[in-house]
Amino acid sequence: MTENVTAGGAQTSSPTAKKALPFLLITILIDAIGLGIIVPVLPSLITEVTELSLSDGALWGGALIFIYALMNFLFAPVLGNLSDRFGRRPVLITGLTVLGLDYLVMALAPNIWWLLIGRTMSGIAAATFTTANAYIADVTAPDDRAKSYGLLGAAWGTGFMLGPVLGGLVADFSDSARAPFYLACVLAFANAAYGYLLLPESLPSDKRRAFDLKRANTIGAVKMLARHPGVLGLLAAMICYQIGHDANPAIWSFYTMYKFGWDAGDIGWSLGFVGICLIFSMGWLTGVAVPKLGERRAILIGFTCAAIGFLGYAIAWESWMMYAATIFFAMVGIGSSALRSVMSKQVSETEQGEMQGAITSVMGLTAIITPLVMTGLFSTFTGPDAPLHLPGAPYLLATLAMIISILLVLTFIGKLAVAPRAPGQE
Repeated sequence: MTENVTAGGAQTSSPTAKKALPFLLITILIDAIGLGIIVPVLPSLITEVTELSLSDGALWGGALIFIYALMNFLFAPVLGNLSDRFGRRPVLITGLTVLGLDYLVMALAPNIWWLLIGRTMSGIAAATFTTANAYIADVTAPDDRAKSYGLLGAAWGTGFMLGPVLGGLVADFSDSARAPFYLACVLAFANAAYGYLLLPESLPSDKRRAFDLKRANTIGAVKMLARHPGVLGLLAAMICYQIGHDANPAIWSFYTMYKFGWDAGDIGWSLGFVGICLIFSMGWLTGVAVPKLGERRAILIGFTCAAIGFLGYAIAWESWMMYAATIFFAMVGIGSSALRSVMSKQVSETEQGEMQGAITSVMGLTAIITPLVMTGLFSTFTGPDAPLHLPGAPYLLATLAMIISILLVLTFIGKLAVAPRAPGQE
């Protein structure tokens, strides 16, 4: 028996969706590969252009990560609103083209300031994930959205897992830290050309709305969501989920090296396992589970499993337990895809880009703050002056974040409207 939350819109999956979904999956895959491909070589490139030591160069590495996340936070609502005004196709293609230019700038960078310019461009253009999610809402039936969002998440996970491997191989083969950036540039331009030739537009002219600068920012977009009953509460649930999710990239390496004595190889294999589990969860299991469970149950089960996984990480005393806990953690993919699907049904076609921009922007904000909080907790509870020796403290916080997310879903999902409100409707 299913109990899907009320659908916002009567459209069914269209022939456009069959053409667009492969392109969107390739777009997200290439975006993620492009981000991951530079991970193994960025430290070498920074030290090359700054002539600093690896230790001092790490500060510039942090600055590059910060500027990327900041631009993503600021511009995701802008791109979402632009796609509501001009359509999804031109925003997607332009974003991919800018990404290609970014990688070219970084490949040719003579100094650190060029790298900062490149990361700024990349942070702006990478918000194409916003438009891809809005495109999915345009062309898929409400009951199919969770599956489609799961596939996008799986594509992202696959790309981010393959990217570092590909970047390392290219750098080793070419004996150059710049070669992976040229490869990422080619991939981005090729995908832009593919979209220009084959991607149809998903948002008809009569469904578009005027661009409003007051709404093209995080505060304006959140105000729009506040007009829809229950949606703001679900956005808070998504924030809590993202805080928990971001614990892994922030402290996994530090935690496992400290607690289990893992080396780089052990960490690489373990992260590969995390990626495989997430790909399975989002790419296949979501499409099977959500129709059977209904979206509400899928969210609750997925987030409950994630909380169990984080708790398992926190209390693990043997290495194999990290792998066992990962199986539970990966179920978060089912819950997050179903939650995004539910939220997409609560706004009209003209506001899909704005909603997805708000979600992406808020997620970008957590990407700025969460690593600082998690690494700070780890340092506080493992240092010589620690009030309590508790290396798993960040994962306990992640567990708490997932529990709060579950409570928010239980509180607000029953308040959702039966049908999406038109813009300006009270």
